[in-house]
Amino acid sequence: MSVRAIIPFKPKNPKTRLSQLMSLEERESFAEMMLGDVVDAVVDGGCTPSILSTAPYCLTGIETIVHAGGLNEALNEILPKSQGPTLIVMSDLPLITPANITELVSTTARMAMVPGRGGGTNAIFLHNPSGFRADFYGASFLKHLGIAADLGLSCEIIDSFRLHDDIDEVEDLVEILTLGSGASRRYLERLGFAISVENGRVGVKRNPHE
Repeated sequence: MSVRAIIPFKPKNPKTRLSQLMSLEERESFAEMMLGDVVDAVVDGGCTPSILSTAPYCLTGIETIVHAGGLNEALNEILPKSQGPTLIVMSDLPLITPANITELVSTTARMAMVPGRGGGTNAIFLHNPSGFRADFYGASFLKHLGIAADLGLSCEIIDSFRLHDDIDEVEDLVEILTLGSGASRRYLERLGFAISVENGRVGVKRNPHE
């Protein structure tokens, strides 16, 4: 049975902390590029993607569920109805690879999780999602560990840099320009973004269009 991969996505006004270097249109296009990289990894990793979008959105050949409410509310409506193993993976992980997906869904534990920076959760795999309730935002990784313990679910923690590195801040773009190989990196380069080194510290700069 194919694993369903739910990918939360915000198509309108995403990534506001990148506003100092990107226009609204550019941020929306960049979010689409990152989503595309995640979808490609999910498909190549043997899973079936479903986009959970906060607004109407279409990606050819991919199921889209539109839910205008919060992420937790949306997921907690979907999970009890899910048939079979389910993966939740964030859409802003452009360094993700098919091997990362395969590792997650191959766990022998009842579930697997990937911690994000600042105590967040970047991915959850559940062999049986029906009794699980998502609780994202804040220290969600610890909250999800607590939920797993309350349900008696064994949990494997996947320690992966490529899955750990979600993109929110300008400084995060360094990782894409250094390690990325997909549409997200190509889009940044088309916009004129490049690595910058000042006083021994690595950052990003945006070169003006010629």
